[in-house]
Amino acid sequence: MTSVAVLSDIHGVLPALRAVLAEPDVAAADRIVVTGDIAAGPQPRQVLDVLRGLGDRALWVRGNADRELVEYRRGPRAGLPLADPIDPWAAEQLTEDDLDLLQSLPLSVVVDDVLFCHATPRDDTEIVLVDSPLHRWAEVFGALDPAVRGVVCGHTHMPYVRLAHGRLVVNPGSVGMPYGRPGAHWALLGPGGSRGGVQLRVTGYDAEAAVAEVVADSTYPDVAEWADYFLHARATDAEALGTFSPGAAAS
Repeated sequence: MTSVAVLSDIHGVLPALRAVLAEPDVAAADRIVVTGDIAAGPQPRQVLDVLRGLGDRALWVRGNADRELVEYRRGPRAGLPLADPIDPWAAEQLTEDDLDLLQSLPLSVVVDDVLFCHATPRDDTEIVLVDSPLHRWAEVFGALDPAVRGVVCGHTHMPYVRLAHGRLVVNPGSVGMPYGRPGAHWALLGPGGSRGGVQLRVTGYDAEAAVAEVVADSTYPDVAEWADYFLHARATDAEALGTFSPGAAAS
C-alpha cells in the first residue's frame, strides 16, 4: 500500500514546483506521480532537471503539451501553432535528451488500484469535469480494467474529487498554472489505493518573488506578462469552466 503525492500541470514553473516538493507530506510520500504538461512554460529545462533528481520515486505521465513540444521539434507539428504562445519557445529550449524523455512517457501508469493519466485514460486532450454527466464518464471508463477503482487526471487545472460509476476520480489542479486562486495545487493519496484518503492541497508561496525569479531566469520574450498572469491566477475558475464546459458535454 502506497502513499502518493500527485503533481500535475507544472508547466515549466520552477518556484511553484520547488514549493510543493518542500512540503513535508511530499517528502514523506512513497511515490510522486507527475501527471503531464511538465515542461511547457518559462523554465522547461530547469523543471525537468529537478524532476529527474527525484529518481525512481517519481513516475511520469505524458500530457498533451509534452507530446506537442516533441511534435513541434520532431514533427508533425513543426511550425504549427501550439496551445500557448510560450510553447514553441519552450520546445526550442529542450535538448535531444529532454525530447527523448518526454517522447518515452506513457499515457498512464497504475499504482495499487489507481490509474494516473493526464486528461482521461484513453486520450491526453479529452475534457471531463466534476459535473460532467455520467454517460461521459461511462465513455471515458469504457476500456478500463475492472481492477482499476480510482482515476487521477489533470489537464483542466480544476481541482475536484467525485465518484463516477463506482470509481473515485481526483483532479489535483495545477502546480504552475492555477485557475481561480493562487498557489501550487496538488493532491495527496493515502495508503490503500482507491480506498485510502484523498486530500486536495494548495501550497502557498510568494507570487511576487516567484514572478521576479521566473523573469530573471527565463529568456521567453513575454515572460513578465506570462508569469504575472499565471502565477497570480488571474484566470478565474468561472472563466475556465466557461471555456471547458462545451467540450465536456460533447460525446
